Amino acid sequence: MKKTRPGSTRNTVSDDQAISILLENIRKLVQTARRTAVAAINSVQAVTNFEIGRLIVEHEQGGARRAEYGKEILRTLSTRLMNEFGQGFSKRNLEYMRRFYLLYRERLSQIAQTPSAQLPVQAEGREAGKITQTPSAQFSLGWSHYVFLMAIDDGDERSFYEIEALSQNWSLRELKRQFNSGLYERLALSRDKKGLRELSEKGQIVSAPQDVIKDPYVLEFLGMQSKTGYSERDLETAIIDRLEHFLLELGKGFLFEARQKRFTFGSDNFYVDLVFYNRLLRCYVLIDLKIGKLTHQDLGQMQMYVNYFDRCVCQKDENPSVGIVLCKMKHNAMVELTLPKNANIYASQYQLYLPSKEDLRKRLMEWAEEDSDQSGT
Repeated sequence: MKKTRPGSTRNTVSDDQAISILLENIRKLVQTARRTAVAAINSVQAVTNFEIGRLIVEHEQGGARRAEYGKEILRTLSTRLMNEFGQGFSKRNLEYMRRFYLLYRERLSQIAQTPSAQLPVQAEGREAGKITQTPSAQFSLGWSHYVFLMAIDDGDERSFYEIEALSQNWSLRELKRQFNSGLYERLALSRDKKGLRELSEKGQIVSAPQDVIKDPYVLEFLGMQSKTGYSERDLETAIIDRLEHFLLELGKGFLFEARQKRFTFGSDNFYVDLVFYNRLLRCYVLIDLKIGKLTHQDLGQMQMYVNYFDRCVCQKDENPSVGIVLCKMKHNAMVELTLPKNANIYASQYQLYLPSKEDLRKRLMEWAEEDSDQSGT
């Protein structure tokens, strides 16, 4: 048997591979540690601000005179705290901390309070020197996220965005974008009352094709609003160029597979504009783009695409494919008349600008009234 000499190419390759594996393992460990550290910092900051808010509220409740001069108390506190700790204790921030406590104390009071950390503070009274930390899982977002969430008046809507921001690891910018695009209202409009409650309690749960459907889809990030003569190919190219943003708009579990996916019947070639796979639903999701008014032929074409994927592409353990025709205009009655019941095909409109939150909320209220009338409640 021929031996490999020390320093030979074979040994060098093996050593390089071993070092690469070691490097990757260390990289993952460092990245995990950094994410954990950031989460811990966020939690400690939020818990600290919650407790500061509690101390302020309890001080105000110590007498009518204190409540009456609450604003002056905050101004005095702010001046002294900023002199000692810096700009993070402006009067405005202290007001946020106070509101933070008032908004979250009721929810946290329903949770079994198990002290998980002790934070040293300088304070007077029955809890001087220690803060009992609320469950860290309750405050895992950054303080800036909570400041934005506190501006959402509706408690159910606020809870939804908090859950989604945490589970989807949204940056503050993405949180604002999802709120401004009316994600809560757009998802709520496709659900019944039970589904609406689940949005506020659990966030978006994806267990059936209709759970990922939105109407409309908001594509303002494509930057095409000012264009008047764009084609379907222009729209497709813009989506591919901003695929990361489009995947966020699609929602949970989507993976991109192909554009202009070709399949052949006899001598005829057909092309699916965009092909995705949803790992939560375990199925293909086919998207066809239409820049004009939706026709029944468009729906029939999508039915053919779905049939092809179900019969020729899907594995036995995968679920039936889902088809979405993304169009500029549609007529709901025509869609209902064309598609058979329980079809895995959906027609949704897209728009190239952020929707009006007021219009979406009006639609949601109308939907709630119609649902109440139909259920007799």
